[in-house]
Amino acid sequence: MSDNKIFSHSINSDVKVEFSAATNLIEQSSYRYSLQERETPNLQRYLFDYDSVPKVSFNHRYVPVQMPDEIWITDTTFRDGQQSTSPFTAKQITDLFKLMHKLGGPKGLIRQSEFFVYTEKDRRALAECQDLGYRFPEITTWIRASQKDFELVKSLGIKETGILVSCSDYHIYNKMGLTRKSAMDKYLGVVKSALDMGIRPRCHFEDITRADFYGFVVPFAEALRQLGEEAGIPVKIRACDTMGYGVNYQGAALPRSVQGIMYGLNHYAGLAPEQLEWHGHDDFYKVVTNASTAWLYGASGVNCSLLGIGERTGNCPLEAMVIEYASLRGTTDGMDLPVITEIAEYFEREIGYKIPPRTPFVGANFNVTRAGIHADGLMKDEEIYNIFNTGKLLNRPARVAIDVHSGMAGIALWLNNRLSDKHVDMWVEKQSPIIAQMKARVDEQYDAGRTTSMGDEELLSLLKTIAPEIWEKVKD
Repeated sequence: MSDNKIFSHSINSDVKVEFSAATNLIEQSSYRYSLQERETPNLQRYLFDYDSVPKVSFNHRYVPVQMPDEIWITDTTFRDGQQSTSPFTAKQITDLFKLMHKLGGPKGLIRQSEFFVYTEKDRRALAECQDLGYRFPEITTWIRASQKDFELVKSLGIKETGILVSCSDYHIYNKMGLTRKSAMDKYLGVVKSALDMGIRPRCHFEDITRADFYGFVVPFAEALRQLGEEAGIPVKIRACDTMGYGVNYQGAALPRSVQGIMYGLNHYAGLAPEQLEWHGHDDFYKVVTNASTAWLYGASGVNCSLLGIGERTGNCPLEAMVIEYASLRGTTDGMDLPVITEIAEYFEREIGYKIPPRTPFVGANFNVTRAGIHADGLMKDEEIYNIFNTGKLLNRPARVAIDVHSGMAGIALWLNNRLSDKHVDMWVEKQSPIIAQMKARVDEQYDAGRTTSMGDEELLSLLKTIAPEIWEKVKD
């Protein structure tokens, strides 16, 4: 190692410059933020006046992209997700846990899964998942900040638990009736209790995108880091965009800047990427891009739920971040992508959860076209109108739905898909008499006022009367 690689020099007691292996630059680390106590809350009414859409402000400060060496996905389906649906049975939790393990692949890219532990059913499901003996996803929990809950987690053999540490003045003053100092003192005491029991704390910084970042978040995060260093147990921080206010616009100001939050927690609070995790909600349609931005700017973990289930508009869809991982890394790293389809089918078949049909990757119609011009393109070259090889990667070949707009190309594509599904070595051209007759029969229905698309059974019935010899090859 050359001398400049270990360069470090103190200018005075407050300012130090040292060589950074992350950026290969000499950096000045003179910024230390202290808790800014207040008697009254700062609700940042210039951004959040409540009677209008929240504003995004810019200060044109830019921070560097700093993708961690390793990135991964964590899951909260059985905690945050389960709060928004009918409670899962123990069997359903175990089945979904098995599918997550399979999806995550041999590298365990679905790194952890978070469980409730308050009911007998949840504890039974947790035990059944532990009995599977998987290394990944690691089972973690979420608890209230009480000695009794810590003892429960310890008795279950859990190594890491989430602890709620709300960090905006909305929560500190208006919900809990505390001040910043009293809240910080309370939180640090709770975390110290977890460390004393040998439990790895994951501190949920609730409502971070409305918090005073330099006046509370950074000094609190730095204090947590120091506690962990003293105990020899790294403390994790989950940055919770509880209301979906986070934005990933370049030059956006805190507290809403995802880049600024990740950079500040790393650069000013001194937390390593593996100690940082992003948890977002989709109130403003930004949940996936915000999670990807957290990866890009220094968090190793992004917290998700299967199908995005969760409070209000939901959490970040786990399946979306699997695809994002492959997009950003250029590889699936062993993840088993067709399991995404298995998970979607399980939710609908076993849980009775209806997935909106246009939901990317998992909805019934996400790669289904109705337009005749699109169907014609798909017949000539699937790549023209399909996002990627969905048949290979998700076990979901591109499909067509037949309605008034489908034309002969749509009907021909539907029939040729059926032939392919049945492994029949045959191709029917869109100009064939069979397709022309089927189109005429379809047009009759829409001319008579039909407005809904036609199902497979209806189309098979038409095919049976027009070309029974082909119908025999493709019937169910």
